[in-house]
Amino acid sequence: MYIPKYFQVKDMDEIVKMIEKNSFATVVTTKKGKPIASHLSLQLLKEGEDYFITGHMAYGNPQWRTFETCESILVIFQGPHAYISSSWYENENVPTWNYQAVHMYGQASILGEEELKQDLTALLEKYEKHRKHPVLWDTLSPQLLEKQLKGIVGFKIKVQEVQAAYKLSQNRHEGDYHNIIEELQKEEDPNSLALAEEMKKLQNDK
Repeated sequence: MYIPKYFQVKDMDEIVKMIEKNSFATVVTTKKGKPIASHLSLQLLKEGEDYFITGHMAYGNPQWRTFETCESILVIFQGPHAYISSSWYENENVPTWNYQAVHMYGQASILGEEELKQDLTALLEKYEKHRKHPVLWDTLSPQLLEKQLKGIVGFKIKVQEVQAAYKLSQNRHEGDYHNIIEELQKEEDPNSLALAEEMKKLQNDK
């Protein structure tokens, strides 16, 4: 991913926080030279000094069969993004687009049944434990679980390279930066509002 120096993010703690908030990602591999992709809910784990991405896909999805033949798998996480009008700038310029994106590259292996069960248990706890009637692994019938497990394939990707870009108008002067936030907050779009919050957080962290 091309990342100008203004927008490059190297703080792994910050990258992890972004992924935790935006864990629905795109997994890209190749089959006979043709890129193929799946859109999946993933988890990022740290084991010692290493990071791993875990997830699962349908058994009928042919992409998992490419894991063994791909030298490197690309996983794309995307945060909020929005159009930035140059009418919001003090001086004449062209419009642009602000965004947050993380690319992770690595090699994948297929999870065994017990590993897959552990990963699914953690996934359910992440999204269900705060609900009034949580659907957790232990609350589902063994018959249903056995049937569903036959229809999916779990995987684990060891992260070997991380590229992160936060294009949040860091190259604009303070007046423009403040005005962009104000204008984004006027937009009737959740992405614009979320992006404004990220820009405010960046401003407060300086």
